[in-house]
Amino acid sequence: MKKRQRRRGNQQQGQPYTITKAVTHIRLDEANTGKLTALDELAQVYLSLTQQYVTLFCTEEHPDAFHEAVFETLLSDRWQRVAIQQAAGIAKSWRTNRQEAYQGYLEEMEDFLQEPVWKEWNTPILKQTCIQANVNVVKLEPSEDSSFDYWLRISTLHFRKQLLVPVKLADYHREALKDKTLNSSVTLNKRGESWWLTLSYDQRVQVHTEPTAPVIGVDVGIANFLTTSDGKHYGTFGGKLRDRHKRDREKRRRKAKLRACLKKKGVEKLPSTSSRSGQRLARHVRQEINRAVNQCLNEHPLAHLAYEHLSVASMKFKARAMNAYLYASNLAHIPKQLTWGVSKRGMSARQVKSAYSSQEYCVSLSRSSQSPRPANVLLCRVWAAGACRSECSNQSGTPMG
Repeated sequence: MKKRQRRRGNQQQGQPYTITKAVTHIRLDEANTGKLTALDELAQVYLSLTQQYVTLFCTEEHPDAFHEAVFETLLSDRWQRVAIQQAAGIAKSWRTNRQEAYQGYLEEMEDFLQEPVWKEWNTPILKQTCIQANVNVVKLEPSEDSSFDYWLRISTLHFRKQLLVPVKLADYHREALKDKTLNSSVTLNKRGESWWLTLSYDQRVQVHTEPTAPVIGVDVGIANFLTTSDGKHYGTFGGKLRDRHKRDREKRRRKAKLRACLKKKGVEKLPSTSSRSGQRLARHVRQEINRAVNQCLNEHPLAHLAYEHLSVASMKFKARAMNAYLYASNLAHIPKQLTWGVSKRGMSARQVKSAYSSQEYCVSLSRSSQSPRPANVLLCRVWAAGACRSECSNQSGTPMG
């Protein structure tokens, strides 16, 4: 996603741009146990080194993908460079998100009578095994004389000793990669006891939105995931999802009480508060958001979109139930999915500052109508993005298309 946004930033508005698409869920289950054990040993050393550089870039040094090696490790120089690059990307994202949250805190101090409390962010801790490797350490080679589709040539901890891991594609993967030129970089993830491979390729997209096309404002919320300025609603967290969230929250509360009781009794191995039903609920919420975004974009294929730039990290309620409700609704996924949806469709869109409440009006709108929701506020936000030609004074908005 970051790679795609950086490439779009160098393009002029209305010009073609390049996006990067990923092909995920390629399971590496054809390799023998010895190869997977060697890969596990490599990943353990790699993850430890990456964590050291993440902490360094988040606390002391500025994130630099070409920073000199400062920690001792069993990895080769090429593997160290890959670890530094991955750590720099993580630290840069963390610093950006923290800066946006702090900026939201400063704006709250100006708007509210009661001074909000700033809580310093913790440095990232890498819990999942993920290796973002380039061709210098991991090379994908087409298979010529075997039943496999590709071979992964992976450098190990030992000098001049490489692993050849077979890659077997499913029919879906073959169809997605047909006539595509793969990128040289790959991603290796370990989930449970299995290793998974992610491949990617670049695609050129032509902008189809005309400069004179109408502007549609999109409001992000919980009751309705998307509400457009023409009065249409898409997706909701109410109904069955809300009832499932309540049951899941009660289940986690019971587990939390059980953990507290066992901890007082001196039990070392405590049960987890997470569950498969909770993970399934989070997955279904994301799927509902994706359906809502696709439906909205399909019904407005020729329009300019203006949507909120949300900072969910700075959003907090006094009631714990509302905070849990906000967390379960996964609002942060909506702007990301909107950005990806308009990018792959070649549509024009821009993000609007989300600091305007439902009670704020544009000057010209307040004269025409006093109805606060939903269309007036949405149109005011669209006008704040720069689509308004009247005397509206809000001129904040970052062009995206």
